[in-house]
Amino acid sequence: MANKNKKEEPSKKIVYNWFPGHMAKTRRQIKESLPMVDAVTELLDARVPMSSRNPELDELTGSKPRIVLLNKCDMADEKATAQWLDWFAQKGTAAMAVDCRSGKGLQGYHALVRRVLAERIRLNEEKGMPGKPLRIMVVGIPNTGKSSFINRCAGFGKAQVADRPGVTRSNKWFVIGNGIELLDTPGVLWPKFEDPDVGDRLSFIGSIKDEVVDCETMAVRLLEVLARDYRQQLMTRYKLDGIDGLAPYELLERIGRRRGMLISGGEIDTERTAVMLLDEYRAGKLGRITLERPCDYA
Repeated sequence: MANKNKKEEPSKKIVYNWFPGHMAKTRRQIKESLPMVDAVTELLDARVPMSSRNPELDELTGSKPRIVLLNKCDMADEKATAQWLDWFAQKGTAAMAVDCRSGKGLQGYHALVRRVLAERIRLNEEKGMPGKPLRIMVVGIPNTGKSSFINRCAGFGKAQVADRPGVTRSNKWFVIGNGIELLDTPGVLWPKFEDPDVGDRLSFIGSIKDEVVDCETMAVRLLEVLARDYRQQLMTRYKLDGIDGLAPYELLERIGRRRGMLISGGEIDTERTAVMLLDEYRAGKLGRITLERPCDYA
């Protein structure tokens, strides 16, 4: 139910602490499984590549070769995705833009694995094991598309998929052909976000459960970003004539009125409007939007 007395814009910052017990277990599983794999494939959300990257993974995975997949590229700004691919290349990390639900870009994954692991393949051949499978651990924070990636590679129905964090809870192996096996792992976040903006972005894309954040606060924060960087797309989607001078909370109210989300007395149901806005953003209905660029991390 909407809060009828709520007139002030939600507070600007939230301190996020998000570390369920199963995520601590996942960290242990990753460490224990590393000796069994040749490389690590990390799935990131192309809309927030850096915010969706677990900073603990470098330590957890050590020196294992890394392949980065910028997933959900169909919902990200194409120019921004190209910038991120260049950024990873400059860092010496193999990266691809993919959409795991449609399969876009995944046709090049096998070749990329074999290129990254060329030295391992050579050593296996020298040891008389030319057909030894290449084993890849699949990692990523919740809701970045690990299960969709495995389903596309191994065949639909092999890994559980859901549009919410915390579905995969145990490590599982999948044979995907061409001498490659994938080890699925549950999504794991880190104990505390030092930068609250990172927590905001992960809430926007649904990697943090909606139950632990306030949807109106998240919607207002998202509108602040969209009004600054994707003004025309926002105005087009919600048929707004102009948004100059509107505070983010006022913009949320304007959108609610345009969508007819009213309660008794003609007051705007801002809670329902916020849920609608977040759902439409996550579904890509506002267009191709990227919320951070490499220059933000220069």
